Amino acid sequence: QVQLVESGGGLVTAGGSLRLSCAASGYIFSNNEMGWYRQAPGEQRELVAIVTGGGSTHYADSVKGRFTISRDNAKKSVYLQMNSLKPEDTAVYYCNVKNIVRASVSYTYWGQGTQVTVSS
Repeated sequence: QVQLVESGGGLVTAGGSLRLSCAASGYIFSNNEMGWYRQAPGEQRELVAIVTGGGSTHYADSVKGRFTISRDNAKKSVYLQMNSLKPEDTAVYYCNVKNIVRASVSYTYWGQGTQVTVSS
């Protein structure tokens, strides 16, 4: 079992920055992905960014060039640096860890979510 605790959300004006942190406890497989998703009111949860155990990253088009995901394997933590924030970035942000057994088998864990609100 993996537990995730997020921090760093808050209220910021457009153009500002925030840094989200997520600390994991429990066993993280060597083959894994850590990432961030978000869900705005009335919308489906969507991928923001992921980083693999090998360090490869993938971003949603809407955040490319503004957000940076990173991880610290020793601390079992993942971070999301968010710059040039826009009101449309307002959402609850969820940390996600996927322990991958093989292509068709994985175990996914979610944090409790942290609110990010960007005012115009």
